[in-house]
Amino acid sequence: MNTGILYGKALRRENLDAEEALFLYTGAPLAELMALADRLRRETVSGNVVTWQIDRNVNITNACISGCKFCNFHCRPRDRERVFITSPEEYARKIEETLALNGDQLLLQGGLHPDLDIDWYETLFRELKRRYPAIRLHALGPPEIFHIARISRLDPETVLKRLMAAGLDSLPGAGAEILDNDVRKRISPGKCSADQWLDVMRTAHRLNLATSATMMYGHVETLRQRVEHLVKIRDLQAECPPGNYGFIAFIPWIFRSSGTRLEAEGVKGAFSPQEYLRTIALSRIVLHNIRHIQASWLTVGKETAQMALHGGADDMGSIMIEENVVSAAGARNRFDAAGIRQAIREAGFTPRLRDQLYRFRD
Repeated sequence: MNTGILYGKALRRENLDAEEALFLYTGAPLAELMALADRLRRETVSGNVVTWQIDRNVNITNACISGCKFCNFHCRPRDRERVFITSPEEYARKIEETLALNGDQLLLQGGLHPDLDIDWYETLFRELKRRYPAIRLHALGPPEIFHIARISRLDPETVLKRLMAAGLDSLPGAGAEILDNDVRKRISPGKCSADQWLDVMRTAHRLNLATSATMMYGHVETLRQRVEHLVKIRDLQAECPPGNYGFIAFIPWIFRSSGTRLEAEGVKGAFSPQEYLRTIALSRIVLHNIRHIQASWLTVGKETAQMALHGGADDMGSIMIEENVVSAAGARNRFDAAGIRQAIREAGFTPRLRDQLYRFRD
């Protein structure tokens, strides 16, 4: 293979297969890869703008039966002393704090709780929308949708339709990890399969529910499995009905191992800025049909996220008023509104506050 030929394919927005993507990931000079991704980014997202968001990650519950070995936050449903379900009073306090900080959205995630079925979630979403109609609900993820469908004896499409009617505004790409069943069996044995994750997203796209896609890398997967993950995301996006939202953004982040079961098994996360920048660049190159690529400052820090803005990323994500899951595994980076604006300016870009649909709010 020849890097020049592959660069040409990328610039023409032609699909790279897994072999070609892997060749670029492992063999192309990082500077060239970033330059190519930066050119594609500037051709896709006009201007010198980098977007950011204000939202709050609220955990519905910490009870979960998925058995994810990378998560320190969850606990078994039978662990009565540790299990919580966020109360209406807590939601009210958290939402009012978010609105006071000019936030417009709750990122609602939890675990695969064996007792919280579709009726429970409909009641929650309707009540939140009744009390706070301006707040957007970016909630759950394919594993939770699949789980709710299973325990409610419904199909995922029915669950999505009912949740959308109750107030669900968009569906996060949570629980993707690596879309390979061998990897998933090892790190998250109780979650839906790769095909089931993709099927839930395919259904969401057909229903015109806006979604995002993610990848957590740097644990047990191979480089080939990483690029195959990107190819699966791109190919699913290509199936999205014309005019529908599909995947609005893609967000890769690194595995943080501190105190996890994977670490106890000898799988230790090791952060490499160069590897992250390669991943961001390749994401822009392979995912030519997804408009926005987000730099995960929470897991990689300010400086690496700033560099990623010159190598394919066009968004810095949320200041995350609250975040518990990744932080529990060792992520300690933090931003406030002034800090994220300044970081974007320092990188040479103009910051613009956005909503989940990437509409400017300032």
